[in-house]
This record gives sequence, structure tokens and C-alpha cells, in this order.
Amino acid sequence: MNIVIVMGVLVTILTGVPVLIQLLRDHPRGLLVLFFAEMWERFSYYGMRSILIFYLTQHFLFDPKTASAHYGSYTSLVYLLPLIGGFLADRYLGARKAVIFGAVLLIAGHLTMAIEGAPATQTLTYGGHTYDFVSEGRGEGRVSKLIVEAKPYAVAASKSGDFAVQGLPAGAPIPAVLAKGQYQLGVTGRDPLYLNVFWFALALIIVGVGFLKPNISTIVGQLYPAGDRRRDPGFTLYYYGINLGSFWASILCGFLGVTVGWWAGFGLAGLGMVAGFVVFVLGKPLLRGKGEPPVPRQLDKPLLGPLNREGLIYGLSLVGVAAVGLLVRYTVMVNWTLIAGMLASLGYILWFMIAKCDKVERERLGLAVFLIFGAVVFWTLFDQAGSSLNLFAATNVDLDLVARPVRWLNGAITLAAPEQLAAAGIDRASTFWINTSFNAAQTQALGSGWLLIFAPVFAFLWTWLGQRGKDPNPVVKFGLALLQVGAGFLLLQMGAHLVDGAFRMPLIFLLLMYLLHTTGELCLSPVGLSQMTKLSPAAMVSFVMAVWFMAVSIAGKVGGFIAGLTATETVGGQVLDPAAALARSLVVFNWIGGIAMAIGLAFLALAPVLKRWSHGSDETDHHAPVDTATNVG
Repeated sequence: MNIVIVMGVLVTILTGVPVLIQLLRDHPRGLLVLFFAEMWERFSYYGMRSILIFYLTQHFLFDPKTASAHYGSYTSLVYLLPLIGGFLADRYLGARKAVIFGAVLLIAGHLTMAIEGAPATQTLTYGGHTYDFVSEGRGEGRVSKLIVEAKPYAVAASKSGDFAVQGLPAGAPIPAVLAKGQYQLGVTGRDPLYLNVFWFALALIIVGVGFLKPNISTIVGQLYPAGDRRRDPGFTLYYYGINLGSFWASILCGFLGVTVGWWAGFGLAGLGMVAGFVVFVLGKPLLRGKGEPPVPRQLDKPLLGPLNREGLIYGLSLVGVAAVGLLVRYTVMVNWTLIAGMLASLGYILWFMIAKCDKVERERLGLAVFLIFGAVVFWTLFDQAGSSLNLFAATNVDLDLVARPVRWLNGAITLAAPEQLAAAGIDRASTFWINTSFNAAQTQALGSGWLLIFAPVFAFLWTWLGQRGKDPNPVVKFGLALLQVGAGFLLLQMGAHLVDGAFRMPLIFLLLMYLLHTTGELCLSPVGLSQMTKLSPAAMVSFVMAVWFMAVSIAGKVGGFIAGLTATETVGGQVLDPAAALARSLVVFNWIGGIAMAIGLAFLALAPVLKRWSHGSDETDHHAPVDTATNVG
């Protein structure tokens, strides 16, 4: 039995019951449908994300810097495409049809990810001869050995940073220590067919999220009438559902991906998306007509022979999948795409502010853009979780919950990691054994687990403060979020003083870092989602919501670059020098943590001035949410 799964069940029961009570008692029934549909969609996304960086570095054998760049391009495009999906939903499809189409693409993408093919092979060339590595294990258990004269030998970095082959006998064809420049590492067997299948799967997921993500959040806002104070708590409970999905995705997909095979983790993520699709389709009556096409006749009107507008949108989107596949493969192209998307969206917003808005609408929209800037900074740090922090956990964190076997009831129950059990000579058949170790992919569940605990608390807190007129304005909440996400990275500096002989710090520091990141997230993300629906003019709610997600897109690309700065040399996906990896990671974490805290303080200082730009949007909405889809021409 795995203690991570046991703890997950307990956390879900203890936190899920009050959430379910609030959903059934205080909120529209449609929120329940969106809650579970988005929960399963996030299960699929985060399940895949929990093992993606390891799949790139250990299956295809990309070096960490290149893998982080591909990872950053993927997460960037995942949140850039909602610009198009949100626009098409506002103008033509309506949010509900966009969500269904996106879900179909996501199912196809996640299940395609399960087609992995044979792994690539790491090689070393020295003196005109090439030697292969053999690699075993996944995640933090990855071990690579060099094959010399048909025998495997462990490898590491020497104290001077050179390449060392351990236990090599005298007279071997290569020396025990190879100085830099004397050898060359390479990769063979990276099958082009399966690599292209991988890019295609990512493209399906990216386009699918583009249609689904902004529009399902928009429907949440449409469920509440104008001025309804339940909207902020409703978004927070909805956000609980998002994290319930990501929590279990990291636990289960991370477990299967590392212990069974990459295909198992990715396949389970795909099944989660199937469940989300079924929930959304069956729950249509509870949405009470929300999210329907603004002008249904536009969709049915033939445009190209017998092909109507709706079919043309779907067909062109499938063509777009091929283009997105090229973008995620060639990371430089993503940079230009992202810059173009950012400039185009900000230009459109600026034009709309000048040509279509009065003073109140203009300042509200300006405040929304300012909050989006804060979101870029926050998500750049927060989304290190799937890349640099995932690799950091595998290399520089002791993932065992106990230092030695703990025996209860005269040995009837034993808490221990597998290695600890073997070292103590305890027979598994003689005791009820509870495995107390995480794997690195499962550490992604730490942040979501904290959110499950604190989301109901924050939902109650914002309601309680709002009833007393003391709810902090959104700029203050964003400033607090930036302070906390920065402090989380600085906290890891303390853990560096307590590393063991393998340069691994205690798990508690990673746990506390994710706690700070989570409380910061609760100050920013659900509040930001709600503010986008409050501050946006009725005619462009989905588009502004998509621009909000574009903040995550920019953060994903910048975050991929930052993650690359933490990279050190690997062989077969195994880090050669854990000491160097720890030192480099901490330098980067120190810089980004300090910068985020400085920006957070600036937000707090500007809060009294910027509060006036909201013009009371938190007291009474400037448009009725139910009209956000039908008011688009």
C-alpha cells in the first residue's frame, strides 16, 4: 500500500464533503456539472504534465535545457490558443459547442500520447569508438551505466567536473576519467516516427485546450446574475475541482508512469478526459441554455459548397493541429508566435478601449490588463513545478517520508520506503507494509493537496470579509500572491544547509514551498478568473478570459527559459553531478524569488490608486453575465 494514495483519500474526503455541501446548498446546479467536467479535464492535463519532463529527458533523451524549452513551448501554446478558441466562441460557436469540440481533441491527444515506441539510447564517443549506455528505471530512480567490453559500469562527475567511469579495470579501452573535450555524448535510436506521433499528440492537446479552457470558465460566470456575491466563492469552489483533478492525476498518473510505463500514465490521463466529456454532455440540461451560439443561423448557413460555418471552423482547426505540431517542435517559432499573439491581443484590447468603451469601461479594462501583468510574473514562477522543480525533486530532494522503518503493533505494521525495508532485512510477507516514499512525479500533487485543504477556507474567508466590507481589493490579493510565490523559492535556500551525503534536502522544505505557492495561488487565480468576467465589457468576456490565459502562455515560455538555466549535464536522463545541480538550481531560485517579492511590494503600494479603476465592479456588475454570449454580433 502506498501512503501517498492513502493520504490522498483522506484529504479528498475531509475537504470534499464541505465543498460538495456548498455546491449543493448555495450555488446553481450547473456549477456542479462544470465542476466535475473541468475536474476530469484537469486530471488528463496534469496527469500528462506530471511525467512529461521525465518522458522528454529519459525516453527521448533530450538534455534538460532542450527538454525545458520544449516543455515551455508546449505550456505556452496550451494557454495561447485560448485566444482563438475564446474569439470563435464569442463570435460563432458559443461556449458549449467550443467545449465539446475541445474535449474531443483532448481525448484524441492524450490517448495518442500512450503510443511511446522504443526508447532512445545514449552514446559516448572516445578515441574514434562509440560506446552505448544502458538505462533502467524512471524518474528519480533513473540509473545509466556505460557498456565497456560487454560489461556495465556506473558513471558520475569527478570533483573537477570531468566524466568518471567507476570500477573500470586496468587495461580497459577507455580511461577511468575523461576530461571535458576528450569525449562526446550523443543519442541514437530516437525513432522519427514515434517522435512525430509525440508532436502530433501534443498539438491535439494544445488545440483542444484552446477551445475548452477559456469557454468552460466563461460559462461559470454566466451562471450568476448581476451583482451576485456568490460568484467569487463559486469560482473558488470551481477551482477546487480543478485541483482535485490535478491532485489525483499527479498521484495516479505519476505512479503508473514511473512504475509501470510511460504509456500507462499517459493512457490513464486520456481516460480521465473521456470521463470529463461524458459529464459535460450529460449535464447540458443543468446549464439552462448558457453558452449557446450567439446567432445560431450563422453556424448553419452554407459557406463553402455544402459546408456550413460550423463545419468550416472544425475543419480549419484540424488543419491548425498540423501547424501547431510544427510550432511545438521548433521552439524558436513559438517565440515569434507568442510575441505576435501578445501584440495582436493587446492591440485589439487597446482599439476596443478607445473605440467602444466609455470612461468606466476603459478603466475597468485597463485594470484587467494590469492584473494580467501580475499573473505573468506569478505563473512564470509557479509553473516551474512541472519542469525545474520536478527535476529538482528527482535529484536534490529526499523523497522518503521517514528516515528509517517505523514498526507498530510489534511489527505487524511497518512504515518504510522499499530501500529501507531491504536494508533492515524485513520480509514484506511478515508485515503489513505501507510504502512511505513519493516519486518525483507525485510531488506535483503537493501543491494541489494544499489547495484542496485551503480552497474551502479561502472561499469562506472572502465571503466573510465581503459581508463586512473588508474584502481586500484584487490588486492587494495579487501583491500578496507574488510575495508568497517568491518566498517559497527563497525557503529552499534554508533546506540547502540540511542536505545529506547525496545532496538531497529534506522533503519538508519542498512541502512548505508548495504551501506558500498554493496560498499565493488562492489569492490570485480564482480571484483573477472572477475579475476578468467582472471587469470585461459584455461583448468580449471570452476574449479577455483568453488573454488571461495568455498570461500563463507567456509565463510558460519564460518559465521554460528559466528552467533551462538550472540544467546540468545528464547521461541517459540521469544527472551526473547532484552537487552542481543543487548549486545551480538554488542560484536561479534565489533570483526569481527575490524579483517576484519586489514586484509584489510594488502591487501593494499601487493598490489604493488602482482600486478606483474598478468603479465598484465588486459591488455590482456593469453587465449581466447571462448576456455575455448573446451580445456578440
